[in-house]
Amino acid sequence: MRVTTRLRQLLAGPELVVAPGAYDALSARLIAQAGFSAVYMTGFGTSASVLGMPDVGLLTMSEMVSRAAALAAVTGEVPLIADADTGYGNPLNVRRTVREYERAGVAGLHLEDQVWPKKCGHMEGKQVIPMEEMVQKVRAAVEARQDPDFVIIARTDAGAVLGFEEALRRGRAYREAGADVIFIEAPRTLEELRAIVQAFPDVPLLFNWAQSGKTPPLSLREIRELGFKLVLFPVALLFTATHAMLRLLEGLKRGETPAAFADQSVSFQQFTELVGLPFIQELEARYGVRQEAAPQPQQS
Repeated sequence: MRVTTRLRQLLAGPELVVAPGAYDALSARLIAQAGFSAVYMTGFGTSASVLGMPDVGLLTMSEMVSRAAALAAVTGEVPLIADADTGYGNPLNVRRTVREYERAGVAGLHLEDQVWPKKCGHMEGKQVIPMEEMVQKVRAAVEARQDPDFVIIARTDAGAVLGFEEALRRGRAYREAGADVIFIEAPRTLEELRAIVQAFPDVPLLFNWAQSGKTPPLSLREIRELGFKLVLFPVALLFTATHAMLRLLEGLKRGETPAAFADQSVSFQQFTELVGLPFIQELEARYGVRQEAAPQPQQS
């Protein structure tokens, strides 16, 4: 089954689809191995891992596609949903963006209606393009996909700029333009979350669970009961890994060694198993690949 078809089935099924955010191929591999039904490529985390910089529109389309291809290569049959920012230009650019993400092996992407360069949806100072312009971008994305099961998610950031009612109005327009999933970014209250569900009774809805963000940190049960279909944890792995690295670095700076953090770390063997060394060794045995011995120096 194609990953696009699998994602479609998940969105049409009875269960809440939980997609932790991956910021590199290693984190994507771990998410897939942990048994999650979908993986999310976070733009916030990608900017941090590729550039070591915040999510403020510094990455290009080709950089994002390259990272998406690396993630898709290790997630296998698990669908990958990717951040595609604003589509990197006008509707013509959006057409190319969709084609490139499809070729990279992505099962679906989300496009947002921010002005480029964009900002993380939970930052201040965002701006949005006119609704009519974004409608054309969504139309272009829908018409550009070559696989009809490729999922187009339309995101609006208008709530923080023009108000919550405008965000709902835009969501309806993007749905009419052909978006498969609606993503109202950064609702601030439980009342707003309920209003989103009431406004889109027959549309899969995305809940963005961002730590320290503007949206209430509901439980999965509450999110499911509200009526959302897809929940992203975009920065959970990134923030947890960063915290662990900072603790280790502080310890090393104090003169400690990694031995003091052994109970918070995986072993060499565990790590090599997680990244697939046993499979590589099986292939080496299958194809008779062996390491040649280094030539011995001749005696004079």
